[in-house]
Amino acid sequence: MTTLRNLPSVEQILQTEVAAQLIARFGRSLTLDAIRFVLDETRARFKSGGITVLPSIDLILAQTESTLTAWTKPTLIPVINASGVILHTNLGRAPMSNAAIHAMDLVSRGYSTLEYDLDKGQRGSRSIHAESLLQKLTGAESAFIVNNNAAAVLLVLSALANKKRVVISRSQLVEIGGGFRVPDVMKQSGAKLAEVGTTNKVHISDYEEALIEATGLVMHAHRSNFKLVGFTEEPELNEIVAAAHGFGVPVVDDLGSGALYDTAKYGLAHEATVQESMQAGVDIVCFSGDKLLGGPQAGIIIGKADLIAKIKKHPLARAVRADKTCLAGLSATLLHYLKDEAEREVPILKMMSLTLKQVRGRAEAWAAELGHGFALSNVEVSVVEGESTVGGGSLPGESMPTFLLSLEVKSAEKFLRGLRRNNPPVIARTENDKVLLDPRTVLPEQEGALLVGLKNVLNY
Repeated sequence: MTTLRNLPSVEQILQTEVAAQLIARFGRSLTLDAIRFVLDETRARFKSGGITVLPSIDLILAQTESTLTAWTKPTLIPVINASGVILHTNLGRAPMSNAAIHAMDLVSRGYSTLEYDLDKGQRGSRSIHAESLLQKLTGAESAFIVNNNAAAVLLVLSALANKKRVVISRSQLVEIGGGFRVPDVMKQSGAKLAEVGTTNKVHISDYEEALIEATGLVMHAHRSNFKLVGFTEEPELNEIVAAAHGFGVPVVDDLGSGALYDTAKYGLAHEATVQESMQAGVDIVCFSGDKLLGGPQAGIIIGKADLIAKIKKHPLARAVRADKTCLAGLSATLLHYLKDEAEREVPILKMMSLTLKQVRGRAEAWAAELGHGFALSNVEVSVVEGESTVGGGSLPGESMPTFLLSLEVKSAEKFLRGLRRNNPPVIARTENDKVLLDPRTVLPEQEGALLVGLKNVLNY
């Protein structure tokens, strides 16, 4: 009769050559945990009647290896974005330029001048990195970099408006991804919300009336993820600045996306640029590094030197400051703009600037590789017209014409699962039971892996 006494002990298992190999690969402590886990699971299944025969040592070792592999498998891995969403938040937003990647790699490999002044031979300040580049690009007096734009807004409000009124239009009390709400951020910072106007209309007189009462800041928040259309009205940013400055109150502009280029040149709507905010006389501008800028995740704060100095001294500044890799990648990205090479080097700008002819050419090449115009393993392959979107909380409702590789398959969802299980995973989309892949968002160096992945799923 089989009993749990027949189950091998931990020590017996450890005496095997396979166990020694697992320890060499995964370490003794983790391997022991995995062995015990497998044995505990086996005991539980045997007691519940799930199994009636106890596994051999070889099977236990195989299960241990599978457990260790699952435990140590990376969860953050590269994917191929064929979805057509350029700034896909779930996929890490902007891919970075080779120069940015190289700069981040260099400072990661050893020590760096993060907070060291080579000229003086003493401690320096990390806040200098990227600051001069931002000054040259935007005309700002000073700058400070934190880990993302949500942190930037929270820090600015905490440093400049704690226990003070902050005037903002009701239509700008936005919520972005992850439940990040402007009113909640204000509450967390200690600022007192003073909303003006109505949902669809706000007049300069609304701001002026609100400013009669003692006010710490006027905040302008970019509606990055929705459009306000129809019976609407709001004053220009320079009018708001003039009204606020008339009462001696500074203005903070939360731009969100942080475009340095006019997006209208790509056939899209005009996205307010950082330079335009500075030209309007705004005192502080906050924006992201990994959206339309095309760099690493960062929250960029630029503006008046005296206000930036207060922001840098706030206790929260240390908690949200950027690390060395972020500063290195951001500096390299900003250099592309300064050297007038951004459209050639920054991936998202290259994607947006692709012509329809270029996109169609890539889609047709993919189709030809797979078998364009005829049934392949019960799959109809063709090239169709479609739309790409910017995404990432930028240019809501805007799209760009594109050409898509279309695969008419038996089960679109099953095919998508197959693509996601590929190495590297391929992220596509479906429409009318067809699998669609957009060349615009696939990096050129990933095309080979994409086609291999498609063929793997087609031949499954």
